[in-house]
Amino acid sequence: MIPVDEKIPEKINRLPELAYNLWWSWSLEARELFRRLDYPMWRRTQHNPVQMLQELSPIQLKAASQDGAFIRQYNKVMMLYDREMRNGRSWFHITYPEHIDKTIAYFSFEFGLHNSLPIYSGGLGILSGDHAKEASDLGLPFVGIGFMYPQGYFRQRIPSHGWQEAVYQQLDMGQTAIQPVKMADGQSLKVSVNLAGRTVYARVWRVLVGRVSLYLLDTDVDDNDPWDRELSARLYSGDSEMRIRQEIMLGVGGMRVLRALGVDPAVCHMNEGHSAFILLECMREYIAQGFSFREASEKVRANTVFTTHTPVPAGHDTFSFHMVEHYFNGFWDEIGISREQFLGLGGHEETWGMAFNMTVLALRLAGQSNAVSRLHGEVSRKMWQEVFPANAIDDVPISSITNGVHVPTWIASDLHELFDKYFGPEWRGRHDDPALWQRLVDIPDTELWQVHLLLKRMLMGFLRERARRRWVDGRNDPTQVLTNGTLLDPDALTIGFARRFATYKRANLIFRDLDRLQRLLLDIHRPVQLIFAGKAHPADDPGKALIQQIYNMAKHNQLGGRVAFVEDYDMHMARYLVQGVDVWLNTPRRPREASGTSGMKASLNGVPNLSIMDGWWVEGYNGANGWAIGGEIWEDHNAQDEHDANTLYQLLEDEIVPLYYGRDRDDVPRGWVDLMRETIRSNAPQFSMRRMVKEYTTELYLKAIEGEK
Repeated sequence: MIPVDEKIPEKINRLPELAYNLWWSWSLEARELFRRLDYPMWRRTQHNPVQMLQELSPIQLKAASQDGAFIRQYNKVMMLYDREMRNGRSWFHITYPEHIDKTIAYFSFEFGLHNSLPIYSGGLGILSGDHAKEASDLGLPFVGIGFMYPQGYFRQRIPSHGWQEAVYQQLDMGQTAIQPVKMADGQSLKVSVNLAGRTVYARVWRVLVGRVSLYLLDTDVDDNDPWDRELSARLYSGDSEMRIRQEIMLGVGGMRVLRALGVDPAVCHMNEGHSAFILLECMREYIAQGFSFREASEKVRANTVFTTHTPVPAGHDTFSFHMVEHYFNGFWDEIGISREQFLGLGGHEETWGMAFNMTVLALRLAGQSNAVSRLHGEVSRKMWQEVFPANAIDDVPISSITNGVHVPTWIASDLHELFDKYFGPEWRGRHDDPALWQRLVDIPDTELWQVHLLLKRMLMGFLRERARRRWVDGRNDPTQVLTNGTLLDPDALTIGFARRFATYKRANLIFRDLDRLQRLLLDIHRPVQLIFAGKAHPADDPGKALIQQIYNMAKHNQLGGRVAFVEDYDMHMARYLVQGVDVWLNTPRRPREASGTSGMKASLNGVPNLSIMDGWWVEGYNGANGWAIGGEIWEDHNAQDEHDANTLYQLLEDEIVPLYYGRDRDDVPRGWVDLMRETIRSNAPQFSMRRMVKEYTTELYLKAIEGEK
């Protein structure tokens, strides 16, 4: 294969530079540029320009360089790119010029940036990726630290019996937008960490996300023993011993990466407790400089931020005291405390006393802690009050900043263009301004509805083409072809449910009364259909059983092909789903949904939510932008499920179905279009990642930068 640099014509020689910066993935103009190069290849590679440039022939690239329309688009995109990469015009530089040299280091176990870089499993990773993208848009002095998982998260396969299988594939490092970090002497950057007496090395990869750099650790290096090379092979796999080794590498090794790069962060932000060992590493550094334990604790506390995402105790990482002692033997001597005091940093004599809890460690040593929605803040303060026994529940130091989504990433291109037409291109920089969205009334009903129908047809086409490819490749039998959505009707009211399959999310709630559901699905004049997607954790058999139950419903011929389960949910599929369904369904058991962001993405695209009053929807629902299912918490789960399912059916029968099928002479459901407008107007600015990152900056980061506690 000819190296890319040798076959790119001079007139378009910056295409590789553009392909290796994921800024293109949320730039409408840049995506269009790569799409123009070779549309069939753009689709086949699932929008991966690095792979495209490797596979395109010199003849094709030369033809592009001689195409006047392509060159005009290329010049426009490179001008936009160069302007975006200049920090001086950004929100942060204009608003806080005195802090432009204060680096914010963001540690996360996973980053969901693009499907071509599958180092994410779900909502936590997508949030991290969106956070990094918005930090770039706003010009924050921001770096990310995580893992480069060569096998990523598992690929999901659903055989005809419906029981999820996990398939791991080695990522082709040469076909994604990552590059090794080199030192001044040309050698790859490596850091080392002591793990129970063994030195384990990690090389470092760099991913460019607009102005932001992510640094990803990879232990698959020759210096390591075979069992240590596997340390960063997969995301969320292995036992608790593998997990503690990964978390030591992320926290301790991640800080050492920054030191090797000459970065002294003014803020260390821990996204979940996975990276809380950075607190111990920073403390060790301060004590090595001559500070006392108390002084080092205060200095660490001054510039650290911790975000908790999990509203149930079982979801927080814990390790046995024996395991922690094994991996940190003697560390307490380095920081000047006893073994008992050290182990006590992550334990509590009551609820948390049986294990070392990473969230407890973070809450005790971080200067600022926050939950990810208003309701989650209330739940977290109650849940962790024992860690702060002197505080009343309302005074537990856990604030809340509700999650958001990165608007340029998740908004449909056709809606983007519609807003350009009626708002002007300046809307892109003002999308967190509620006043902007009042102008939705300027968009005619017919145009907004036609865009939605186009997105719905694109979803149906995506599902059919996906099933066809799997059939041609011999990966699906006839039953699987049908269950993957080929029988769906593009004119029927389509409800989407896509998220991690955990039992508390109650994916099967809508199937509680099959007779009642069947009447909705098989109505000749006003049919309803359901699309499900999502993965269960490889060790979660109850979650897998939920998938099997719904998969069997999709096979059930008495449901008329109105139910589909689409395997291997990822970011690429998510875009089609949140943009193309008519209603977004969410049925968690309150209050176990900390926030949830898939419904925000759907709302951004005019898709109303039909959701339990949990997580973000408690703040998002206003009575006119979707539907709410209950708010009560019942002790009897069966009674709760019966009540919530009955409410769900009533809403569908009495409100949702009649509104969707209430058409005027021109076949436009004007009541539904009004609902779509209100869905976008009320939720787009409030639940944007721009609003969220600005709040993190003003409420948390600036305090840490200025040394406030």
